[in-house]
Amino acid sequence: MRKKTVAESATTLSEVMMPLDANHYGSIHGGAILKLADEAAFVAATKHARKNVVVASMDHMEFKHPVGIGDLLVLSSSIYHVGRTSMDVEVKISAEKIKQGRVVDIGSAYLTMVALDKKGRPSKVPGLILKTKEEIKKNKELKLRRERRLAHFSFAR
Repeated sequence: MRKKTVAESATTLSEVMMPLDANHYGSIHGGAILKLADEAAFVAATKHARKNVVVASMDHMEFKHPVGIGDLLVLSSSIYHVGRTSMDVEVKISAEKIKQGRVVDIGSAYLTMVALDKKGRPSKVPGLILKTKEEIKKNKELKLRRERRLAHFSFAR
């Protein structure tokens, strides 16, 4: 199984936010943004594994600014850490206020995706090649997140 670079699976999804996604104040529901973050992570993980993938967990999601109707939501996802069957994905979220020509940092999400074989069981994924200092830094950050998450799960049992 050939290792892959971060760039090989990096993905950007863009979607104009419509009234159907908003509350009565004109702000987009957090759940609509969560769904899109899940989709962005799904695409990156599928490109990396070239298999079916499912979300196993979401560590963290933050919303720094509201997103409004008519804003272009942009979700950029990259895999910075892989395990035997899992991939840790960072999704950066921004919104372009199209009429104003201004881009706002909305936040980020961290998801763990698991590759599945044809029988729905966890399946091995390719290793990851880290090429830049930024990728190495992100890899270390995601390893720490993973350790904290696993410690939380073992404590909760």
